[in-house]
This record gives sequence, C-alpha cells and structure tokens, in this order.
Amino acid sequence: MFTLQELGWCDFFRTRAAENPAVRLGHSGQSGRTLGTELVPARVAGSNRALYRILCEEGEFPAGPSGKLRHAAEAGSGLPAVGDWVLAQLRLGERRATIHRLLPRRGSFSRKTAGEKTEEQVVAANIDVLFLVTSLNRDFNLRRIERYLVLAWEGGARPVVVLNKADLCETAEAFRTEAESACMGVRVVLTSATRGDGIAEIRAILRGDDGSGTGCLTAAMVGSSGVGKSSLINVLVGDGLPRGERLKTQAVREGDERGRHTTSSRQLLPVPSGGVVIDTPGMRELQLWDAAKGMGRTFGDILELAARCRFRDCRHQSEPGCAVRAAVEATTLDAERVESFYKLDREEQFLAAKQDAALRAQRTRDLRRVMKSVNRFYRERGRY
Repeated sequence: MFTLQELGWCDFFRTRAAENPAVRLGHSGQSGRTLGTELVPARVAGSNRALYRILCEEGEFPAGPSGKLRHAAEAGSGLPAVGDWVLAQLRLGERRATIHRLLPRRGSFSRKTAGEKTEEQVVAANIDVLFLVTSLNRDFNLRRIERYLVLAWEGGARPVVVLNKADLCETAEAFRTEAESACMGVRVVLTSATRGDGIAEIRAILRGDDGSGTGCLTAAMVGSSGVGKSSLINVLVGDGLPRGERLKTQAVREGDERGRHTTSSRQLLPVPSGGVVIDTPGMRELQLWDAAKGMGRTFGDILELAARCRFRDCRHQSEPGCAVRAAVEATTLDAERVESFYKLDREEQFLAAKQDAALRAQRTRDLRRVMKSVNRFYRERGRY
C-alpha cells in the first residue's frame, strides 16, 4: 500500500484532479472512498500495449482504458505512458480498474519513434530528475551524453549524469572531470551497484535533500543496454522489494562490452527511502523530438560565443571575426563539441520540417474526411 505522496502526488495534480466532479479528494490530497462510479487518482507503473498496471492507495491493479479515452487517443491526445497520473474507476471485487482520464503532464522525456514515422514516443512522463546512465567502459561517449541532455532539458527534467561501474575503472575521477567539462554545470555522480558507490547520493537526490525539490521526486534512468540501470535500481529498491520481484540483469558481452536487452518494458517503482524511479529499456536509437529549447541549455557556451561573431548570420566556417572558430583555434572550445552541436542542430531542423509536412498532410486528410461527411449528409437529404 502507498500514499499518493509516496507515489509523487503534488498540488499540481491535485488541482487538476479536483476539476473532475467524480473525484473525491481530502484536505491532504488523499483520495476518498471508492464507491459507485467515483474515480480515484492512480499512477501508471507499467504498460504493455493498451494494458496497464496502476498504483493507488488501494493497492496495485491491472487496468485498461475506457472507450472514450481510446477515442481521444485516436484523435491525437495519446494514451497514458509510464509515470502518468490518471483517474480510474476501481472494481475492488475483481481487483481490476478502468482508466477514464489522463491528467495533464508536467513534462516528459520523449524521442522520435524509431523508423520512418514522424511521431513522438513518450519514454517517461512527469519526471523531475533524469539519470543519464553510462558505464565507464566502451559505452562512455560524450556525444551521446549531449544528445540525452538535449532531450532531458526539453522535457523539463533536471539531468544528472551517472557514471556507473566505477569499481571496474582505475581512472574514474578522470572520466568524471571529462564529463563535467562537457555537461555545462550538470551534476555528475560516480556509482557502483556492486560496491555501493554513489547510492547514498542518488537517494538524497530522490528525496530532494539537495535542495533541488520538495518532497519525494520522480526520476527515470535512461541509457544504453548493459550500463547497469536495473542493477542500480535493484540496490535502491531492494530493501523493500522481494527478491523474486527484483529487476532482471545480465552481464555484458566480454568481446565488445556491449549490453544485452534485459529490461523489455518501462516500470515505475517506489524507493523505500523516498522518491520514485522508472526503469527504461536500453536505447540503441535516440532521435531528437522538438528539442530547440534543450539545444540552448545544452550548448549555451557555443550560442554565447556565436552571439559575439561579427556577422549575425555567421556559419562559423571561414567568415572573418568568428568567435566560435577563434575559440576552437585557441583550444578553449572542443572542436568535437562544436561538430556535435552542428549535427544535432541539423537534425532538429530536418525533424521540424518533417513535422510541419506531416501536420499539413494530416490537416488535409481531416478536411477531406469532413467534406465527405458533409457531402454524404446532403446526398441523404436529396440535395444532390
């Protein structure tokens, strides 16, 4: 059993839930008794297609969306994702539930879906902190970390870079210094699930003890397969989770130190010491989605230099008075970081153009569908 506050409930969601007359909320934010058609706040802890696992004060329930919610999702509003707060009707006798409404999100970590479709995939919703996990082996890649940072800032979460498997690296502090120099003031934590390094620091972040938040925070762990996300979560929640329910883990391949896909779905787990953490499958492909603001936060140093260029439309190539190129030549700015910025900026512009084209095409389809309905209406009335 959990209280709503232990699951990440706050005034933002309480206010929006109270707008629905079928929901009863007490003065402390607790839900009322679940009688008749009353709805209770619940948090999505797992999903498999259109089947969900939700957590609320009455316990854990398998749940499905109502027909109205499905229809709204087909119209473009989307179905719930792990981390979302929903309003659900409980059938206590059956130990099942129906999700009737999706509460507005405070933010999300999203990416473009893999493949050719120009669609958003919400990896985790309503997160306060995003742990960007990489291991101190061949997986360590500053350019990939920058890509994660762009999406983290865009979704409204505070990123924390986690350098895991410090017990297997003799130069862990050197890696930390390198990461801090490329991450523009983002906190970097050295961890080891085996030895326990950094676990107390992560727990303090989840509780908001570092002054970055009030109450228990929600965090998601993202990164490639094999970096140790599930192992870290097992240490965080292990004291309150039966051994048979802990997340499965596998060793990386010895030949190339690549990870195997062990986590196959997203899961939300309350941490006994405070806070909520979401485990995500390893990501082999991470394409940007609506990341203009995140670019500014991640590459603020480059944008600040660009503002000092002699020409406003400077391309930072051969133009005279280019402050960016001068910084690279003076070795005060990493040339690979500049190239990473250009690459992500081109990707963002290309995706924005595709989104505009997809939106125009959808509007054309919608207009045609409406006109067909109008024509059918008049034909049936004998106008034609």
